[in-house]
Amino acid sequence: MVSLDKGLQHLEETGEDLVSIVESSNAESIARAVVEKRQQLFDLLITTRKTTSQLLNDMIRTEELVGQNLLDTEVRKSEAARELESLQQELERCRARKHTMEAELQFLQGELKSLQNSEVEIETLQQEVDEDTTEVIPSAIYLAQLYHKVTKIKWEYGTEPGILKGVHYGDDLATPINIDTTSQSKVAISSYLWSFVSAEW
Repeated sequence: MVSLDKGLQHLEETGEDLVSIVESSNAESIARAVVEKRQQLFDLLITTRKTTSQLLNDMIRTEELVGQNLLDTEVRKSEAARELESLQQELERCRARKHTMEAELQFLQGELKSLQNSEVEIETLQQEVDEDTTEVIPSAIYLAQLYHKVTKIKWEYGTEPGILKGVHYGDDLATPINIDTTSQSKVAISSYLWSFVSAEW
């Protein structure tokens, strides 16, 4: 802008010089030519000023647009960084949940296998109980009844360990039995008990 002002000042000075020459020489044709030339220069100067102003305005708008685009880019970049961080955190949470679920699944599979083994054991025990119920228990009851009829001894089953208690019901007399099995041999105990059995049939 400063150079344009200097150019205008130079034009004015030149015009004044030309007017002085025209007035002194009275050359009308030369004066008209100079005036026309001056007008052309003045028009060119105005056009140049307008063009320069337009270019400056365009440059300012361009800088504003570029600055706004940079700001928008930074905002989008920050948002993308936050979104990426959020996705990474969600990924870590998913991995943790997956690890927990795998551990729970492994535990449940172990429990299921244990239950299946327990079910097999229960079925086996049930079969044994069924066999005992149908075979062993009736046999044991039969033998106990048979022994009672033969020996006529009724045993007490709630005694302390190592103590045999019961009552022998003879024809005329009931005899209590109290034997400490820890202080006597099995042969002695067997002989003592067989002594209650009558040899008469």
